[in-house]
Amino acid sequence: MSASTTPGPGPRPSDGLDLSRRTALVTGAAGGIGRACTLRLATAGARVRAVDLDAEGLTELVAAASNLPGPVEAHALDLTDLDAAERAAAGVDILVNNAGLQLVRPIEDFPPEVFSRVLTVMLEAPFRLVRGALPHMYTQGWGRIVNISSVHGLRASPYKSAYVAAKHGLEGLSKVAALEGAAHGVTSNCVNPGYVRTPLVERQIADQAEAHGISPERVVAEVMLADTAVKRLVEPEEVAEAVAYLCGPHTSFVTGASLSMDGGWTAH
Repeated sequence: MSASTTPGPGPRPSDGLDLSRRTALVTGAAGGIGRACTLRLATAGARVRAVDLDAEGLTELVAAASNLPGPVEAHALDLTDLDAAERAAAGVDILVNNAGLQLVRPIEDFPPEVFSRVLTVMLEAPFRLVRGALPHMYTQGWGRIVNISSVHGLRASPYKSAYVAAKHGLEGLSKVAALEGAAHGVTSNCVNPGYVRTPLVERQIADQAEAHGISPERVVAEVMLADTAVKRLVEPEEVAEAVAYLCGPHTSFVTGASLSMDGGWTAH
């Protein structure tokens, strides 16, 4: 990997965030952004339901969180089981829709079954999770829905038809939830990072190298970071801080928004 992907300074946790009376659910919690969000919310005292297909990764996450103020509970779940996903969200105060997958292929070569799975996990499952969470949120008059979208929820890139379609759909779902939830004290927002240092992105580098016929180093410099003013990858902990901010006491008027963390990509 090129020097341009060297991590920047580690983010400092926000001071004074107390979620000790809240229950959160984070999908895709075993690694990357989901892991960082789980640990951040547990650090603030929330009881976190960590949902992922990776049972081994969840076990490691629970161990890593063992000394944090909020307990982390592992929930091994395949989000393509939509009924189970909806049930899992019952009673939560904070919902972080993060789980995702990616395949980089031209449309004419994109497997239809993969397109369907991407939309199921990244759009239909979030709908069902929101549906499962809202009754409790509405009853208590408070709730926070944070959807981990992407710069690709705002912009398109070639060879990512399923991912871009799912993220654009998630943006719309988030805004509808914001409009419907406002009268009930529920906010719904998207966080839109650029390329984040996660296993998903590491795998994309190889896929993009094959799709473009260039080296992995050129993929990072010429494809992934070409449109960003800040020439590095986003750290998962930075995304987690944005999520924590949206769950805090001073953001009740922030709803229906898309918080860009793209190094200036969408400033073009």
